[in-house]
Amino acid sequence: MHDLLPHIPAQLNNVFGSIPYFMPEIYLTVLFLAVLIADLAVGRRSVEFCKILACGGLLVVILKDIGQLSVVQGTSYALFSNMLLLSRASVHIKLITDVLSFVLLLYFTWDDKLKAHIKGLSDLYTISIASVLGLHLMVMAINLLSVYLAIEMVSLASYLMVAYRSETALSSEAGLKYVLFGAASSAIMLYGISLLYGFSGSLDLLLDNSILQLSRVNEASASVALLLLLIGIGFKLSFVPLHFWVPDVYEGAPTPVTAYLSTVPKIAAFGLLINILPPFLSANTWKGVNIGQVLSAVGIITMVAGNFAAVLQNNVKRMLAYSSIGHTGFALMAIVTFSNQGLSALIYYLAVYALANIGALALASYFSNVVKAESVEGYTGLGLKYPLASVCFVIILISLTGIPVTAGFTGKLFVFSAVYSVYQQTHSVWMLALMITGALTTVVSLFYYLKIPLYLFLKRTENAEVAEQKSYNLLVLAIIIVFLLVLLGIFPDLLIKHL
Repeated sequence: MHDLLPHIPAQLNNVFGSIPYFMPEIYLTVLFLAVLIADLAVGRRSVEFCKILACGGLLVVILKDIGQLSVVQGTSYALFSNMLLLSRASVHIKLITDVLSFVLLLYFTWDDKLKAHIKGLSDLYTISIASVLGLHLMVMAINLLSVYLAIEMVSLASYLMVAYRSETALSSEAGLKYVLFGAASSAIMLYGISLLYGFSGSLDLLLDNSILQLSRVNEASASVALLLLLIGIGFKLSFVPLHFWVPDVYEGAPTPVTAYLSTVPKIAAFGLLINILPPFLSANTWKGVNIGQVLSAVGIITMVAGNFAAVLQNNVKRMLAYSSIGHTGFALMAIVTFSNQGLSALIYYLAVYALANIGALALASYFSNVVKAESVEGYTGLGLKYPLASVCFVIILISLTGIPVTAGFTGKLFVFSAVYSVYQQTHSVWMLALMITGALTTVVSLFYYLKIPLYLFLKRTENAEVAEQKSYNLLVLAIIIVFLLVLLGIFPDLLIKHL
């Protein structure tokens, strides 16, 4: 005990010195407590009050994120004794997740099925803010302990959000499946962390000594430990073979929760990969499995499995679930380049994909609200009855496919360019295979994305009734998203030059 006393002042100085760089997370913690107390204090009117409080607080956090961009110009800061890393990439990803989370908080009360929940949505706003805090920690985590705690924080919030509509059997089943699969992946990841700690004697991945210690143990053992760690992250990314929970959970969860699961946790998980992979890329110290080849193979299989499975789907949410798996595989193309160009392309692609996916699910909520349509056949002939919503849906699907002049096309072009640049330098067969697979699966995606325009405009129905309920909020959200997708597609520099 006495041996630790001389180190206490230095540790306290490190903690106090880290606080100024941790302000967005402190604000999120205060916001979480404020929304929780407001839910308990206000009573029946707490839903709208909690919504206003959560959205207003998140806007303040977004401003704090923007303020951090000037702080991290070319400099990274290790916080709290190397537990977290504040870098330019992490601030960009935090900003994207916060903006998307703000949109999703607005979206929650615009879905009729979720809004009809007998207990209200106040608790959901509390859970969402806690989840956003966990996403921030995921993006900055560099210590194995902080990695595990951040992932578990996001996972626990996600479990509660999926099963929030517990009065429906489908939602309860989705929540149970998610919890069981999530618990299994967390246990596997924790075992991998314990092995890495046992082999290296440290929880800090960025210390050169940790990787050096790992290189001294059996290569197969160290490789298995790393792969077990990636399983926990892969569960959040939902790449193959850790994708099996996605269709049932996305279909059973409330549509706004599906929009949440398919976007912000994935973006944060990619941010986590950016932090923890660099130490394992140096051939001079790491002697285990080639992580670039592993992720390349996973990316190829994920693109193929996700896109071909989506072709067979009839339910709109299940189709978008499988398509999100395919997009995860495509995003892995950018991360395996391990270059600055690939990192910028990845952040841009994730931002525009998430925006388009939220727009697609918002319109799925719109048609569910007005005509109770859940399947592709349910959209038959609705294009002429609801022309504005239908045209927006088509443009969003065009962006998800990657057709000019949308931001989805520009994002895929940036990813292909980053992979091709690496291929020119290395002539790696893996880079070539990724480009070919990415191009072919983009063509395959046309077959299922165009199902919706086909039923909207080319199929006819004798029912000419138009519902009185219009869900104008969702329609306005879709219009704004379409405008942004087209704007960023024509002028990508508005976003890419800041990355």
